[in-house]
Amino acid sequence: MDVREMEQRLATFIARQVGVETVSVSGLRRLAGGASREIWSVDVRYRQDGSEVALPLVLRRDPSAAAVGAMRRDEFELLRAAATEGVPVPKVYWLGDDPATLGAPFFLMDRIEGETIARRLLRDDAYAEARRLMTAQLGRIAAAIHRIDRVKHRLTFLTEPPPDESPAQGELDRYEQIFRAIAPDPHPVFELAFRWLRQRLPHGNERVVVHGDYRIGNVIFGPEGVRAVLDWELAHVGDPMEDLGWLCVRSWRFGSDDKPVGGIGMREELFDAYRAAGGGDVDPLRVRFWEVLGNLKWGIMTIMQAKTYLDGLVQSVELASLGRRTVEMELELLNLMETEAS
Repeated sequence: MDVREMEQRLATFIARQVGVETVSVSGLRRLAGGASREIWSVDVRYRQDGSEVALPLVLRRDPSAAAVGAMRRDEFELLRAAATEGVPVPKVYWLGDDPATLGAPFFLMDRIEGETIARRLLRDDAYAEARRLMTAQLGRIAAAIHRIDRVKHRLTFLTEPPPDESPAQGELDRYEQIFRAIAPDPHPVFELAFRWLRQRLPHGNERVVVHGDYRIGNVIFGPEGVRAVLDWELAHVGDPMEDLGWLCVRSWRFGSDDKPVGGIGMREELFDAYRAAGGGDVDPLRVRFWEVLGNLKWGIMTIMQAKTYLDGLVQSVELASLGRRTVEMELELLNLMETEAS
């Protein structure tokens, strides 16, 4: 399906959603990023009740023929719930869950101007103030995410460990099952990490909505800091410390290893802002567990991305290149486990 046909189909779809005869759809272009989802920029115009409506939007679409886990409807409903609870996210407009429309499920949301490239945040003078503010902002936003009421918003699709199993054990079990199902080669370091983590499973059974991929790189930011949190397809019910630990994984620091929170701040500032925003107490040992598990999870996800490419499901250089990073995670896990042992 070429761009012109996509624009025509989108125009027909949106006209039905808003109840008008004519919709203008223009400027449809594929954006960079979106290893597991396609991201398109598009401009929509129509007249309604005598007024001109102009919407700069983003289209999120599953790659056709890709074997992906989350459905567009789930992410759509989750973004709508997050906005209601005060989390900065793009406003969602319309869901197209009939693949006949564009060849795969999709939805449309606000196009928020700003930057997403982490290296620019860490290095450009234009974002010096953002670097100063964002650690506390991310702490406050995490607290808002964890307050999302999954019952009120009917987020029954979110995965959750069994009642008699801690979120930590459930997440570790889930990723071990994934690893054993998809890994094409042996990975002794990952085997060691699974054993290491099982010996240190944190106690407690606190359960909240967890973003699941809360890190620098999944936010839109400007000179004033965070503008929106993106990429909710890994959201689930789990331990709130999981998001805080994931934010501190070394891969998201982009070389600024002296500042563990995304290369911009310190853990204590993140924890203090989280507590002050009503996120509850922070257990540093639990956060550390999730940081180590986060490195293991990312290593497994790099295998998943590479396998998607190798199996011919998606022809993407980005997926293939991510597969090469598995060895980086193995080295980091060895360093983390050795550091505690010493």
